[in-house]
Amino acid sequence: MHKVLFLLVLGIMMTSCNSDADAGEFVVGSDYLSVSNKVILIDTVTVDVSTINFDSLVTSSQSRILVGNYDDPIFGKVKSDSYFQLSATTYSLYNESSDTDAPNYVFDSIKMVLKQDKYFYGDTTKVQSLSIHRLTQKVKPNSDDDSFYNNSSLSYDVESLGSISFKPKPNSMDSVVVKLDNEFGNALFLKLKKLEISNSDEFIEYLKGFVIKSTSGNSSSVVGFNLSSALRLYYSKYQGDTETSLIKNFSILDVSKQFNNITLDRAGTQIQDLPVSSSKLSSLLTGNKAFIQSGTGLACRVDFPNIKQLKYLSEKGAIVDAELIIKPINNTYSVAYPLVDSLRVFVGDKLNRIKGTLNTIDGTAVYGLLNATSDEFNENIGYKISIGAFLQAEMLKESDSRSSLILTLPSISKAVDRLVLGDQKNSTNKIQLKIYYISY
Repeated sequence: MHKVLFLLVLGIMMTSCNSDADAGEFVVGSDYLSVSNKVILIDTVTVDVSTINFDSLVTSSQSRILVGNYDDPIFGKVKSDSYFQLSATTYSLYNESSDTDAPNYVFDSIKMVLKQDKYFYGDTTKVQSLSIHRLTQKVKPNSDDDSFYNNSSLSYDVESLGSISFKPKPNSMDSVVVKLDNEFGNALFLKLKKLEISNSDEFIEYLKGFVIKSTSGNSSSVVGFNLSSALRLYYSKYQGDTETSLIKNFSILDVSKQFNNITLDRAGTQIQDLPVSSSKLSSLLTGNKAFIQSGTGLACRVDFPNIKQLKYLSEKGAIVDAELIIKPINNTYSVAYPLVDSLRVFVGDKLNRIKGTLNTIDGTAVYGLLNATSDEFNENIGYKISIGAFLQAEMLKESDSRSSLILTLPSISKAVDRLVLGDQKNSTNKIQLKIYYISY
């Protein structure tokens, strides 16, 4: 009976290679080395691929102001607005020991100075338009964990304090400077001059914060600014015939009080019918493709439904190595939509709850590393993930529960990078699983 079962499983699930070349592809432990031991390469195990959608992602404390919008030909309409609270180390305009000089201080202008952090995604050759609005609600989270998420938002004044249209140059050292309304700036200046604002609490009560909104109708990119960006108040001191120009900066001193609202309108795309976060959308329903996107919560789930059958291959056997090669779909990446260098790999349950990162035996996190060496048809480009220990544990599980692998991009909470991957039935970019199994 055992021999019949062995032959049945072998015929259905695998292709066996017993040549010296196959056995020599890797080194196994000395406990397995024996003349009678046989190593086989199994490359026909079923791999199910699907797209999932996390309920929300924490986007506060990410140290990036992320703004912009673009129409992605595959994913839909992507948009990011950024909310933040400002404060200062001191709220005095002049030396408090010389209050008699106060009448000599006058307001000049007020500007928002946005310093680029060199992140961008999409086509930056087109004009980007931003609008800055004053918050009418304090930057205070409703959640119990004191975090803001990609779907968080706050109320704001619909009237803009200032706007700008520009062509992004994210790799330059130049700041994007937005001139704000003089009436708003002068009112703030007078509050400080009259000492009506003298500490952080009084300042935040008066000026709760800002939102930078992307207003472009034809923008094609999202860009990042760092947290050294500031609201800059320009004023002057007149003394006799002497004029002294002065500035006062208000910055994001508390990184937890800055977050990005990142949205994706999937209407008309292959992923428009994504189910709730505890379910999945099979690649069989999306043209044999799976989708990943930072910022919006899209991730790729990989399942191995028949992995437990491998334990019937021999009375004593083990998976000593396994390699998952997952490939991006041709023509879905470009200079505007580049491939990332690596993938983060998590272990999840059937409801897509993250149980932890995929680790090696010594506890080191496993990443999917990009092989970017291209051939004529880009067939070699893909991400390789070592999953031997994971599959061995899944094969030997006593319970009926199964774990899955969940793939995301590294900057999952502070970017909008994306990736399209093929499944086992994709015509050009098939996912591959190579398992090295030893019987002893």
